[in-house]
Amino acid sequence: MYVILVYDIGERRVTKMLKLCRQYLNWIQNSVFEGEITEVKLKELLSVAKKIMKEEEDSVIIFKSRDEKWLEKEIIGIEKNSLDTII
Repeated sequence: MYVILVYDIGERRVTKMLKLCRQYLNWIQNSVFEGEITEVKLKELLSVAKKIMKEEEDSVIIFKSRDEKWLEKEIIGIEKNSLDTII
């Protein structure tokens, strides 16, 4: 499945959440990640995320799609992290 994950985490926990999300998804902008992920890996990511976050203060939002081709992405302004890799 293809997901877009967005989080709003307290300042003291941001670095841990950033490192966690980068292990599973592509960073595209401050606190925003996207990419293909299996259901099992997503559950694993969320399990660790729940240990990092304080659910009464923080939030994680996940948008799911069967495939990236069902999403249209338009970037206006500067792209923070291009996923194009030149080898």
